[in-house]
Amino acid sequence: MNLLREIIGNKKLLLKLAKNDFKTKYAGSYLGIFWAFVQPVVTIAIYVFVFQVGFRAGGTENGYHFVLYLIAGIIPWFFFAEALQNATSCLLEYSYLVKKVVFNISILPILKVISSLFVHLFFIVISYIIFAANGKMPGVQFVQIIYYTICAIVLVSAISYFTCSITPFFKDFAQIINIITQIGMWMTPIMWKESMLIGTAAEKFMVILKLNPMYYIVQGYRDAFMDGAWFFEHGKLTLYFWCFVIAAAFIGNKVFNRMRVHFSDVL
Repeated sequence: MNLLREIIGNKKLLLKLAKNDFKTKYAGSYLGIFWAFVQPVVTIAIYVFVFQVGFRAGGTENGYHFVLYLIAGIIPWFFFAEALQNATSCLLEYSYLVKKVVFNISILPILKVISSLFVHLFFIVISYIIFAANGKMPGVQFVQIIYYTICAIVLVSAISYFTCSITPFFKDFAQIINIITQIGMWMTPIMWKESMLIGTAAEKFMVILKLNPMYYIVQGYRDAFMDGAWFFEHGKLTLYFWCFVIAAAFIGNKVFNRMRVHFSDVL
């Protein structure tokens, strides 16, 4: 609760720093913040080409083409991966602020999450346009995109307080997080469909995969874009997700507060 009060109390400063972080990330380049949107677009285009042309992936459930299935699932993952990677290294990047006694360093991980959120909101709009252009206008379930976006923000924020606390003492940890996010994308049904798994072993495998909290968010985005179920219809998954978030936030907050007195000494 103290951490939450600090974030709310510094909301104006937080938003200002997030905007500045987003702009300065691409400062000096001719196209500026345009690059923030180009890279994800190119990445999606490559995946679409590989799976649609190379592997000739066909339609999916409810008559939605695989390309739409892919876009709806990969958009939240891009946000999660980028926000987590940036937040993990936030104390290293803003070491000059960490060393200032008067600066509240607890807002730095959230700063990086908000900075990544700008691009994410843009891609939600673009995805909506793509679905509409393909004659698959999202239905009323689309309103729950707000809920699942909040879920993604809270999840990555809870985890990042732990990861950013470790990085100043073990700088290779940021590279480990990058590898974990790459593996996690393939362990989540983003590039592939659950229907591809067959047999009794597949059921056990899916039980393990559902322990990944991003499974809940990815499926939620698909429900929002593809006229799927409401979030309250996934009772067990919703309960598990929020229990995971609360546990991650508790651990991350404890570790961050325990380590914060030593940050300025190692940076």
